[in-house]
Amino acid sequence: MAESHEHLQTLTEIRSLMERSSKFLSLSGLSGISAGVVALLGAGVAYARLQNNNLSLMSYERITRLNGVARQEMVNFLILDGVIVLIAALLLGIFFTVRKARRLGHGVWNSISKRLVWALTIPLVTGGIFCLALIRFNLIWLTFPTTLIFYGMALYSGSKYTVRDVEYLGLSEIMLGLIALFWTGYSLLTWAVGFGVLHIVYGTVMYLKYERDELKR
Repeated sequence: MAESHEHLQTLTEIRSLMERSSKFLSLSGLSGISAGVVALLGAGVAYARLQNNNLSLMSYERITRLNGVARQEMVNFLILDGVIVLIAALLLGIFFTVRKARRLGHGVWNSISKRLVWALTIPLVTGGIFCLALIRFNLIWLTFPTTLIFYGMALYSGSKYTVRDVEYLGLSEIMLGLIALFWTGYSLLTWAVGFGVLHIVYGTVMYLKYERDELKR
């Protein structure tokens, strides 16, 4: 009986070692939480600005009523707001991920993390170019669901190199983006839910599932 238990423990340890060698496990739940908070702040700023312009719902009908100058000002503001949110979320994500990796004694930049970054980059860059084309042809109302869809595709693509929870987040983002395609009057709301609320939920689950016990050790 004792020998059987030892064999089972050995197999468990081998499986754990194989998982650590084939997947990037240093993603921090705090990265997701911080990204979600930053996204909600960015969405709040956008809502306050657009509401003043009577565009709080970001519907196709309201956008088409804008003249060229007003539309360009709105686009410039949204791009600036999105870039600031992206940079802040990335910096916080890198900070918490590096901190967790150091605490666990893991390297951050290795062959697995490079594959993860590459898997994320292709859908994200493709989606970014696609969004620029939408903006170029004044299809602004489609950029919000498009960012959710391509971001979800990036997460789904990269999930094979990290924990399974990332796959669930990716699928959730894709489904929300598809719904937003047909619910255009609430593009800013769905964007806030996708990048804000879902990230906070995902980050909290990740933290409770993988990090809370590690901090007690």
